[in-house]
Amino acid sequence: MIRNIFRGLQMYSGAYGLISKLKLWKYFVIPIIISLVVFLLIFVSAYGLSDNLGEWIAGIWVWEFGKATFTAISTFISGIIIFAIGLIMYKHIIMALSSPFMSPVSEKIEAYFTGKPAKNYVKTNFSKQLIRGIRIGLRNLFRELLYTIPILLLKFIPVVNIFSTALLFLVQAYYAGFANMDYTLERHFKYKESVAFIRQHRGLAIGNGIGFLLLLLIPVVGVILVLPLSVTSASVIAVDLLFDDDEEIGFEPFDKIELN
Repeated sequence: MIRNIFRGLQMYSGAYGLISKLKLWKYFVIPIIISLVVFLLIFVSAYGLSDNLGEWIAGIWVWEFGKATFTAISTFISGIIIFAIGLIMYKHIIMALSSPFMSPVSEKIEAYFTGKPAKNYVKTNFSKQLIRGIRIGLRNLFRELLYTIPILLLKFIPVVNIFSTALLFLVQAYYAGFANMDYTLERHFKYKESVAFIRQHRGLAIGNGIGFLLLLLIPVVGVILVLPLSVTSASVIAVDLLFDDDEEIGFEPFDKIELN
């Protein structure tokens, strides 16, 4: 598991070069616009609601002693909670809406590595890709919230909240990597088969998702590059798993790219 997490993260090292090599940037224009708009809306909402939620939580502290401190802590934790839920919404919204635009990227990458045109083993088109993207997004959103809400509640428990942050990060990473890998898998597997396949390779999905979340920590630039780099990396992972008989993620594909 840990080894595959690092392998999934390491695939980012050649993603930028591959995008440039295959001239894929044009496919990311609309997804990047979607990403910027959605992120801005969520950030503004989180900033505006954190104070209100913090004051509401602070209302349970009925004593004057320590009231200001408890309010400050409540506001800070509220900001984290709102941003975490906002980040969940952000991931699933942009990935669902970007699904039809990411398929050509995945097809180009698959054709490059396999040496033959990408084949659709599952009959699909623009509308079906969008519907599948929304279906995957809703499924993952429900499950992620199911795990995230209890983890967020642990943040109110001293010491335990340190570990809850790491656990929350991994949960978010898994579902981000899940959606990124499905852009390739949607041509090869039906919905349930894709879910089972990614679950089998969850370490690689987490590694890809960690890169996704780390990119978002970079102001402005991260929101622009997060989809191109994460989707490209996930596509390489998925293609390697689908066409490499030894089921071992290697880095040979990037040897074909002149990165130096």
